[in-house]
Amino acid sequence: MRIRAALPDDAPAVVALRAIVYPYLVRGVVSTRQMIAEPPAGDWTAFVVEDGDRIVGWASAFRNVSSSETGFGEISLLHVHPDHRRRGAGTLLFDTAARHLSALGVQRVRTWAQADSLDFARGRGFTPSRDLRYSMLETRLAPPPPAAPGGVTIVPLSELDERELYTAYVAASSDEPGDIPSDAISFDDWCYEVWNNLGLDKDASVAAVDGADIVAFTLVKRDGERMWSDMTATLPEHRGRGLARLAKTVALQRAAAGGVTVAYTSNDESNAPMLAVNARLGYQPVAAQWSCLGTLQGS
Repeated sequence: MRIRAALPDDAPAVVALRAIVYPYLVRGVVSTRQMIAEPPAGDWTAFVVEDGDRIVGWASAFRNVSSSETGFGEISLLHVHPDHRRRGAGTLLFDTAARHLSALGVQRVRTWAQADSLDFARGRGFTPSRDLRYSMLETRLAPPPPAAPGGVTIVPLSELDERELYTAYVAASSDEPGDIPSDAISFDDWCYEVWNNLGLDKDASVAAVDGADIVAFTLVKRDGERMWSDMTATLPEHRGRGLARLAKTVALQRAAAGGVTVAYTSNDESNAPMLAVNARLGYQPVAAQWSCLGTLQGS
């Protein structure tokens, strides 16, 4: 086995591998190719492990640029094909990603682990921190949208100004549950991650607008018949009005009309309001992962 930097042409094999290990994650070949060819901010890079001419492992590593906490990085989605585990591929990926982060001056690192990978994380000095629930819904089973509160209209993202949505996104993210605050994403980085993402369905993604103000929204990223609810949020001063459920239900309806058959989402287990919304919509748990925190040796 050998490790190397990921290339744009690896995208089909990378997506196929992810579908085996993480069948509940949604990111298509086109957006994966874009991510590798035009990397995100934070000195993002990705590595693949090959066995012969077959890609059997993947990990990305980057500085977190969405938080005011400095010196924080991530080793994201480190995974190896089930048939190739316990042969050193995971160690190759972790060690290479850790060297990349160390060279950037990163001190604290977050990674993610499924239940069967927690021992791997602990063995490298990482401690499980937060439990993340993944859920699935067949869109044909989604309930009809509730009535909108007085003065509220539902508008697709394709009819919105990106600056206004960015402002709402930042405000709604201020108290999002997590290991570090999500309070420092720049407009340019947000455009890369959200607005210009090739997987974003701007017709299925919608916002609740009260007067001239965006008060809630839900983002839909799509790959064929599958969709991912990337973020559903309500601005703090408008919570308790049922706006998140309204926006998400309308988005599911619009996505289904566009050919989506299955929807996936994830929530921090401490996020009781969104877990309740998803349960009411009919989402069923399908998997769990844990964020794990550690300090790189020598940092």
